[in-house]
Amino acid sequence: MPRGRRTAGSGLSVAVVTRDEEERLPGCLESVPFADEIVVVDSGSTDATVEIAGAMGARVLEEPWRGFSEQKQFAVDRCSNEWVLILDADERVPESTASEILEALSARDDAVTAFSFPRKNIFHGRWIRHCGWWPDRIVRLVDRREGAFDGRAVHERWLTRGREHPLDAPLEHYSFRRYSDLTVKMERYSDLAAECMHAGGRTAGPLTPPLHGLWMFFRTWVLELGILDGFDGFVISLMNGGGSFFKYAKLRELARDPGRVEPGGKE
Repeated sequence: MPRGRRTAGSGLSVAVVTRDEEERLPGCLESVPFADEIVVVDSGSTDATVEIAGAMGARVLEEPWRGFSEQKQFAVDRCSNEWVLILDADERVPESTASEILEALSARDDAVTAFSFPRKNIFHGRWIRHCGWWPDRIVRLVDRREGAFDGRAVHERWLTRGREHPLDAPLEHYSFRRYSDLTVKMERYSDLAAECMHAGGRTAGPLTPPLHGLWMFFRTWVLELGILDGFDGFVISLMNGGGSFFKYAKLRELARDPGRVEPGGKE
């Protein structure tokens, strides 16, 4: 079971979508003992993710992968409480943030139907403060009756019908453990982005990929002060530039052969 005791009557569910997250899921679930309910929706894990989630007190549902927006929407819709904290398996809720969540829910204005958080992105054991990785604000605490995910294949967002209120306390994000994780995400997201642009009728000329790639590297390394994050900042800047380059390169590839690039989507 997660460390600590659940806060009876908090009126809060936690929704997590997973696939092969046996290493990171325990830390996520251990960080939310204040929730009344944890719903984990798994899409075909081949490791011990499902067993771990069940052993730690989560209600586990197995559902084939639908895409980021639809899979997270499925998880939110299966929650019992009106208020849902949406987490990825690589995210953690610090104790100070848990306290702010409970206080915000108890003292909120009825017009507020969603709360956003800044995220501390942790890489190689340290907080990356630049590269566009901070404050990385994202809506994660929602009244599920008053909104829905926007349906995008990548970089999905929750759209609320009421007022969104920003909280100061951060979530912690442990998305990348090594440089190879950056390359995996770059490959998957550039596939998805190219597919979306192609479906929307976008095209790219021969100079589009290098120009976008160079601009994204410059923006991350110089304008977003990635240079202050040392060698990790340099690698992140390169990966951002590479992701932008390949997004448009794959768009050109799709224009020539629509079946060549397969969409990503592994969570």
